[in-house]
Amino acid sequence: MTSRPVSPPVERGARGRALPAYVSNGLIGLRVRENPLQSGMCIVSGFVGEHHEKRIEAAVATPYPLSGDIAIDGLWSSDQPGSVEPVDQAYDFETAELTSRLTVRIGERRADVEVVTLASRTHPTIVCQELTVEVDGACDLMVRARLDSTQVRGRQVERRLDTPGELEPVCDGSLLWESEGAMGQCGLALMTSVEHEAARTQEPWDALGPLSTTWTQRTRKGRRYRFRQMVSLVPDVMHHQPQRHAVRMIAAANDVGFDELRRRNRAVWRDLWKGRIRLVGAEPKWQAMADAAFFYLNTSVHAASPSSTSIYGLATWRDYHYYFGHVMWDVDAFAIPPLTFSQPDAARAMLDFRTRGLPAARSNAQMLGRLGLQFPWEAGPSRGEEAAPGGAGAAAREDHINMHVARAFAWYGDVTGDEQFVREAAWPVLSGVADWFVDRVDRTRSGYALREGGGPAERKETDDNDAMTLMAARIVLARAISAAKLRGLTPPAAWGRVAHRLRLPMRSDGVIASHDGYRPSEEKGATPSPLMGLFPYWADIDEETAQKTLKFYLGLWKDYVGSPMLPALYGTWAAWAGDRALSLKLLEEGYGLYQYGRFQQTLEYRIDLPSEGVASGPFFANMGGFLTGLMFGFPGIKVSDAEPSEWPARPVVLPQGWRAIECDRLWIRGRPAKLVARHGAERAEITWSDEGQAPPATG
Repeated sequence: MTSRPVSPPVERGARGRALPAYVSNGLIGLRVRENPLQSGMCIVSGFVGEHHEKRIEAAVATPYPLSGDIAIDGLWSSDQPGSVEPVDQAYDFETAELTSRLTVRIGERRADVEVVTLASRTHPTIVCQELTVEVDGACDLMVRARLDSTQVRGRQVERRLDTPGELEPVCDGSLLWESEGAMGQCGLALMTSVEHEAARTQEPWDALGPLSTTWTQRTRKGRRYRFRQMVSLVPDVMHHQPQRHAVRMIAAANDVGFDELRRRNRAVWRDLWKGRIRLVGAEPKWQAMADAAFFYLNTSVHAASPSSTSIYGLATWRDYHYYFGHVMWDVDAFAIPPLTFSQPDAARAMLDFRTRGLPAARSNAQMLGRLGLQFPWEAGPSRGEEAAPGGAGAAAREDHINMHVARAFAWYGDVTGDEQFVREAAWPVLSGVADWFVDRVDRTRSGYALREGGGPAERKETDDNDAMTLMAARIVLARAISAAKLRGLTPPAAWGRVAHRLRLPMRSDGVIASHDGYRPSEEKGATPSPLMGLFPYWADIDEETAQKTLKFYLGLWKDYVGSPMLPALYGTWAAWAGDRALSLKLLEEGYGLYQYGRFQQTLEYRIDLPSEGVASGPFFANMGGFLTGLMFGFPGIKVSDAEPSEWPARPVVLPQGWRAIECDRLWIRGRPAKLVARHGAERAEITWSDEGQAPPATG
């Protein structure tokens, strides 16, 4: 039984300090204001420009595609300060539709306006908006749909109302937009329609201005007037004439029709929600948080995405850098694992971005004097090159990035059972990272050492023998050896020799130290990075050492919560230590209190604690860590190349009060499976839902 997902509460009035709503289909991401006719921000996967301050490659905003305006008796609301009052805004997570209601008062007339905004998953270059207007008396009503470039850096290369070579225009018009620094181009095409008699006008002479269409009609009291706009956005990484292809895409969408696009989009989401995670016995707020994390993660990825996704999906806002839209290790470590089970085609697209970036990763290693592959710390969306700002100290020392990328490829191969993927896609990554690691370590009397590196704490100083990196390296080297054998190759002896002779740093009390010379009082000394080696990486550590290590770092939680990424896993680690009450408490401290503002967006930092961050979200590392704990940590699921029936690997321990975690559909080996993890059970249960069935396209 798949119950309906919990949508966030309806928000009323102005949003104040809270972030605007985020609407996405994985190729296009919109920040939609409480007055959705006022331009928000739009990011398109793969569209890049030169950052105005850092002068690096960054994901940059396109012209806002769903801008608009309303006039009553010739007076435009945009020219009448205070004429627009946001009434409320509702986000339906079940259908991925945002509904905004406004009141517009101009002169003696009042117009009640309802705006529905959505991003199509079946036609991923398309975003849609429907305005319904009811006026309290007769007036001349004008509604304008506009592609708004007034607040966007870059330049308009082309603006056309005609369609080259055609007697009649295919759509309302198209734009070719070039980013600042001329690093990227994006094509936009507009289509508007009405269901009643109205006069349509445009501005053919305004070659440099925004592209818009205005509809005018005489209104009657009590009648509702509906206006629709659809826009296609195509980045140049997907087509070398993006403005021409945007026209083709909007024409195809128009052939399907607004209502059918909406119906199909709802059908895709109805199917995606079959993978909903149910928390039996948990407080309702936890179910709402699980649904929100599932929604934001799945709405931000798509099989059509050319540039994976950033750690904020396709969200950005004006008050923060949002890490410039770069692709970072958080996505490989925390987003790909749950997505492989809910949207395997989208997870594959994210890995394909890394595959296309192999030349950049090889060049990156070469420039640092190393063999194999070294994936960039902050990968630029266009070609996967290093794009970190400034001197990029972290890019040179945070070696653990390689382990997360390689593990993600192995993970996808294990979950899907796709041997061709392992041979053709995973092998180059696993072997390249294995070669790099063997070249990276130094031989010592006791084995091999990883010197002058860094771990998830991201300290200013380098460390020797970061424990999490070493634990992950053992796993990656073993998987590279397995992949070689699958290809009928003899793996280099050095891979096995290095893996066997890596020595974890240990404290005198039997706890795994974060690195050589570790002190809890050092900068970011409370970072529980060794626990990441235990879960989600399932390093082969004896139970006594694991328990000592868990209890030690769990004891430091007060000095670490508020930071991003790893706190979302505290609840799982406490459960593995056998403390259900602490598990529930740390779920709240390490995840629940990161949600703030409208529509349950999980932030990077907790804003109720002193931190270096601003309110930015939705943050994938935190949401992905939370989902990873729900799907694999609490149930004790150890994914491997073995049969899925062998994946349940430890007793099920859930947070206090929780009775079970259930999911009706996980895609495993191309088949739908069910997960049931009951507290106190010796093992969770994975069972096939039906006979062989391929996963559907998720739009």
